[in-house]
This record gives sequence, structure tokens and C-alpha cells, in this order.
Amino acid sequence: MASPELSSPAPHKAAISRTPSYIQFAPRRAMASFENLVALANHQERLREARKIVWRERGEPAAELEDLWECMEHAGRGGLRAAAIAFALRASVNLVLATIRMGKVPKYMRLSLIQHAIFGKDSFRFAAMLGSFVTIYKAILNALPILLPANGRASPPSPFDDEDEDIETAPTPFEVPLSARQPRLSLSAQAHQMWVRKKTRRWHSMFAGALAGGLAVMFEKRSRRVVIAQQLFVRGLQGSYNAFTSKHGFHLPNGEVLMFCLCCTQIVYAFFARPDTLPRSYTTWLATASGAPTNAIKMVRDMNQTGTFDVQDLDKILTREDLIPPNKAALLARKALATSSPPDFGPPYPPCGAVHPWIESCTHVPLPRLVTVFKWAFPIYGALHFVPMILFKRHAFFKNPLHKLGRAGWATIRSSAFLATFIATYQTWFCFKHYLYRLLSSQTLVKLPQKFIDFFFSSKYSYALGGFFGALSLFVEEKRRRGELAMYVLPKSLESAWLTARGKGWVFHTGHFGEMILTAIGMSMVMSTYQNDPQHLSGLVRRILYQFIGPN
Repeated sequence: MASPELSSPAPHKAAISRTPSYIQFAPRRAMASFENLVALANHQERLREARKIVWRERGEPAAELEDLWECMEHAGRGGLRAAAIAFALRASVNLVLATIRMGKVPKYMRLSLIQHAIFGKDSFRFAAMLGSFVTIYKAILNALPILLPANGRASPPSPFDDEDEDIETAPTPFEVPLSARQPRLSLSAQAHQMWVRKKTRRWHSMFAGALAGGLAVMFEKRSRRVVIAQQLFVRGLQGSYNAFTSKHGFHLPNGEVLMFCLCCTQIVYAFFARPDTLPRSYTTWLATASGAPTNAIKMVRDMNQTGTFDVQDLDKILTREDLIPPNKAALLARKALATSSPPDFGPPYPPCGAVHPWIESCTHVPLPRLVTVFKWAFPIYGALHFVPMILFKRHAFFKNPLHKLGRAGWATIRSSAFLATFIATYQTWFCFKHYLYRLLSSQTLVKLPQKFIDFFFSSKYSYALGGFFGALSLFVEEKRRRGELAMYVLPKSLESAWLTARGKGWVFHTGHFGEMILTAIGMSMVMSTYQNDPQHLSGLVRRILYQFIGPN
């Protein structure tokens, strides 16, 4: 008889209630997900590589080139990339301008207008200029260290060297003299500086920049070469000056204001004495901002050049509806002297009633002029301050719109007040110097030399002195904008000064190669600063050069 223990069935094990520690899924789905991840990673990598073609990422290391063939290959790739980007930029700008004009063009010409905007000569000229510059510059800069190696130069210590030497404690920032402190650079910028000091000399970048810039600018139209050469020369001066002052510990307080004053002195002199040395658009803008009648400005120019004026200009002022009776009587008296026999044109300046025919007293002119110019300049500067903020700083704007709008509004007020103060100050000087001329010329108690009085209060140089006084209004403008305004007027003043000196026979004629020479000088300074002291260039110039040229 079987035992009850042997005949009873085995007890059933309870199921495990906890969740397994591994993931259960079908193998096909696992492989599909893995392949999708790989495809996504490859797609992202291709996007990054494509983005590098258009936009160079920060921190790109300098290329190590061993022979001339690698230099030529490196320069060719960089030149093609720069030419493609330049073509796209110029074509995009032309397309936007063509779109604005689209409404004024007949329908059958719109397609040809778009085609010309994209594939016109301007796009190809701009692409050839930047592409050839990058190619020539990269080739020369990287070939010179191979052809002329700098064997005698000691390479700077590397932060990765591992030597058994006593390590001294680095001085704290308070122990380093202010003149010896250096600007902080990123690790990539430090590596680039080490490459520059190890591989090249300063004259390498100067020679490469001069040769590449002088040849590349010849691809552009002659009318555009002047503007390009001026801007590059000014930016080169800015970078060289910053590097020099930083190296020698020299600092000129309010140097940008002094530069602006000197530039405005030359521009105002040219406006009243040599208007042919300024662009026509520039003189038109100055005449509009001054608010004076055009015929009165022409009378000032004629008297500065010939000592006489055209009576027809006086007649046109006499026909103005806003001419008040006292000023009309003064102008008629001046006309009677000018038309007498022999003609007498009076003092060597036009009457103040011709400059402000609507107001009799000169002391009542500056304040209304200040308000009028402020209203005229407010929408102009408003567009300059508000539009870039909304277009290029959208994230910061939407993050704190009230703060950004307030800053832009305050900047617009300051910029408008700056221009209004400039015009009002010059208007005050214009009338005040004529009053001083009459007062000092008739003075008998303390008689000053008449040549002194003529030079400072009635000659054509006295108008330039008013430009210096008016430019002091730059202190009204925000400090960070003062340097940019000085850089804006510097090319115009240098061109005017050069043409004036050439007219007097003080300098030589440059012929058809003046723009090329000026561009070569400017690019030699710009590229020398970019390769050796990039922190001394303006941020915009440094970023543009980095995108087109890179570290080397």
C-alpha cells in the first residue's frame, strides 16, 4: 500500500510578483530603434559639417601645414568657401533691394530684375574680391614660414609640458602692474596665439594682407573701391592705435571725441570752402540738417572763394514767404551796395538775415533750431536703435521687452539730442563770430591785429573752428557709440583733406592706383592686428574676418 506522502501531488510554486529588472521587447523593434538612432546621429553630423561650410564655429584650431602643396590646397578651399558666401550675401542684399523696387517696375521686367539682382555683375565682382583675397592671403601667410623658417625664435612654453622643475606661485592680479596685465583669451585663442608666435612673424601678416588686399579690391567697381579702401584704412588705424597704446601703456582721455572734433573741423571747412572734396550726397545731407536756405549756403561759399556773391542768390532769398520785414530791409541794403558802381559786397560774410530770414535776432535762433533738428532726427535714430534690436536681438527683446524698449528709447533721445546740439552750437558760432568781427574791428581801446581778427572771425577757416566747437556735442552721445561715430566721419575727412592738399600741390597724384595703394596699407594694418593682437580690433571686424579667414 502506497504511502500518502508519496501519492500526494507536488505543491504548485507561486508566481513571482516583482517586475523583472531587464527590459523586454521584440528584437526587430530593438534593431529598428538602434538604426534610427544611428541615422539620426549621422544626420546631425552631416548638418554640423554643412553648417561649418557656411558658419565657422568658435574655437577652430589653426591648420598645421607641412609643405607648399598643403598651403595651396588650404588656400584654395578657403577661397572657394569665401567666394560662395560672398556671392550669397551680395545676391541676397540685391534681391531684397529689388523686391522693394518691385512695385515700380512693369510686370514684364520683374523676372529680369530678379535675375539681374541674383546673377548680376555685382554679385560676381564681390565674390571674386573676397575669394581672391582669402586665397592669396592664406597662401602667402602659410607659405612664408615654410620658405623662410624662423629658426632663431624661441617658442613659448606650452601649458602641457611636464618637466621636473620648481613651480613658482603665479602672482595674483593685485601684484601685477596695471600696464603689464593682458586681456583674457579663451583656450582656443591662446592656442592660436601660440601658433602665431611659433610659426609666423609680424611682417608675414602685413605683407600678405597688403598684397592680397591691393589685388583683390581691383575686382570691384572704381566707385566702390574708394569706400572700401577708406573703411579698411580706418579700421586698420583703429586696431594699430589700440595695439600701440596697450603695448606702451599710453592712453589719451576722450580720444574718440578729439578725433571726432578734428574730423568735423575738416568736414565743415570743406562744406563751406571746398564742397567738391565731399560726396554730393554728404553735402546735401549737411545742408538739410543745417536748416539754412540753400542760396545762403551758396553765398557763404562764393564769399570764401572769391570774396563776392551772386546777386541772384540774394534775390531768391528776398522772394521767400517767411522773410520778415527787418531782415528784408537789411538784405535790400546789401543788394544796393552789391549792385552799385563800383560794387561793394560789404563784410566778408553774408548777412545773418539771409541765413535765418524768419527771425531777426540771432539770439533767438539756437533754441528753435535745437527743437527742429531734434524732431527731424528722432525718427531717423529711432529706426537705427529699434530695428536692429528687434531683428538681431529677438531673444533678449522678448525676454525683457520693457527694459529693451526703454534702453532703445533713451538711446534715441541721446542721439537726437547730440545732432540737435551740434547744429545749434554751430548756428550760435556762425552768428557770434560775425558779431565779434564787427566789435573787434571797430574797437579802439584794445586794438587787435586785423589779420588776427580776419583769420578767426571772418575767413574760411573760422567756419572750420565752428565745426570743432559743434563736435564737442559728442559728449551728449552714449560713450560706447562715440568711437563708432568717429570712425564714421574719419574716412570722409581724410578724403577731403587729401583732395584739398592735392589741390594745393602738397601731395602727389595717385592716378588709377590710389584705391589699391590705400587698400593695401589698410589691410596690412588690419591683418597684422588680427593675427597678432585680435583683441584690439572691433568685435564686428574680428568676427567677419574670422568667418572668412579663420585662424590661418
